[in-house]
Amino acid sequence: MSSSRDDFGIAFRSALLKKGGARRFSLIVFILISIIIFFLDTYNYSFMKQARTIINDGVYRLSLVASTPLKVFPSLSDKASSFMNIKSENKKLKNELESYKRKELNVEFLLNQNKNLKQLIETDSIFSGIYDTGLASNVIVAKVLLDKSSPYLQSIIINKGFKSGVLKGMPVLNKDFLVGRVVETNYMSSRVLLLSDLNSRIPVTLGENDTQAILKGNGGSKPLLEYLPEEYKLIEGTNIFTSGKDQIFKPGTPIGTTNNNGEVVLFVEPNQLSFIKIILDQQRKESF
Repeated sequence: MSSSRDDFGIAFRSALLKKGGARRFSLIVFILISIIIFFLDTYNYSFMKQARTIINDGVYRLSLVASTPLKVFPSLSDKASSFMNIKSENKKLKNELESYKRKELNVEFLLNQNKNLKQLIETDSIFSGIYDTGLASNVIVAKVLLDKSSPYLQSIIINKGFKSGVLKGMPVLNKDFLVGRVVETNYMSSRVLLLSDLNSRIPVTLGENDTQAILKGNGGSKPLLEYLPEEYKLIEGTNIFTSGKDQIFKPGTPIGTTNNNGEVVLFVEPNQLSFIKIILDQQRKESF
């Protein structure tokens, strides 16, 4: 067993010695070749110039190939970094654009509300003339909070109540057109019965002869006229006004116009109300 181990060690050392001898021989050969090339180059043999040119071209090409990764990788790194920056900037600009779009929509909504309020305020003089209040303070602007509609019942909830002087029975208008009356009041809200409601009954006048009738809501957008004189011929396009006989609405408030089916097309669409005006009765307000 020990002899086999000795044989293996001897063989291993012999191989190392052979390898070392081969290395020494190679080194000697390279030294000799270098000396020969040196002397040949010193005496400027023509074939050495060609060899030198070929060797230089080869070295230059190898240097170019070896240095290419050093040039390409920084460029790729810069491009990748630039791409990430552009992507981040694009995301930031997209968020800012969406923010500006939301702000623009909000501004548009506020402009529309402001326009509606301006139209209501511009009719203060008309309201004062019709209701003989003499004071712009007798007109309250309210916002519609809820639209309570059903096949027959139509009313709206507004954000003003008896805290602001709103009382039951007060007329409600949009611009200078009648839309209904207050039927229920709370501290900071009220319910308005619209002209189209099934329970709405308004005494009206129409035509050149001041014909009297009752405007009756039918649950739709076009109320009907009742109790017209016998054999009265209703003409399309006749304007309808309040007659004031109920002692609630002052006479002369415009309501709508007749069509060829005997219905009344209201000047204000009931389901398109955003802001309304309430005409305060000065005597009732003082008693309140």
